Amino acid sequence: MSRVGKKPLPVPKGVEAQVQGRTVHVKGPKGTQMLELPYGVDVVLGQSEEGTPELVFTPKGNLNGKLSALWGTARALVSNLIEGVTKGYSLKLNLIGVGYRANVTGKTLGMTLGYSHPIDMPIPAELTVDVKDQTEITISGVSKQAVGQFAAKVRGMRAPEPFKGKGVRYSNEFIAMKEGKKK
Repeated sequence: MSRVGKKPLPVPKGVEAQVQGRTVHVKGPKGTQMLELPYGVDVVLGQSEEGTPELVFTPKGNLNGKLSALWGTARALVSNLIEGVTKGYSLKLNLIGVGYRANVTGKTLGMTLGYSHPIDMPIPAELTVDVKDQTEITISGVSKQAVGQFAAKVRGMRAPEPFKGKGVRYSNEFIAMKEGKKK
């Protein structure tokens, strides 16, 4: 049985939640988001004992392993929507290497990562990208999935290598360094 799924999800002040069939719409100070829940999971907008609004998730049918996982996943995804419209999400990337730098011009992230050509990446409309000191990129937005996906694409342009540590890495990422050749 899902321990995450059976907990009701409180809706904080300043956030409006609407349930239409299997679709959940969330509106807050940072923006709006929607999510279509997977088959097998129902959601109801109700009131808690204190009178505050909350979302209650219930599984349909017999509770097996897959349905239990979907139940908890659906609650976690809607929780991410609520956190996104209230606080937002951001990830920081660091460029480590001689001559590695980045800049933002309009809606394009330009990077020089040691290749023979510069790399230009279009920034998705729902995200904002800030570059500090040409070596620190901050990606922020309302959707956790969109922020993580774009950060992974940027990191994939030059993943950190294990010998010198050069590349694009998350600010909290640890790279296990390897020894070089011994004579």
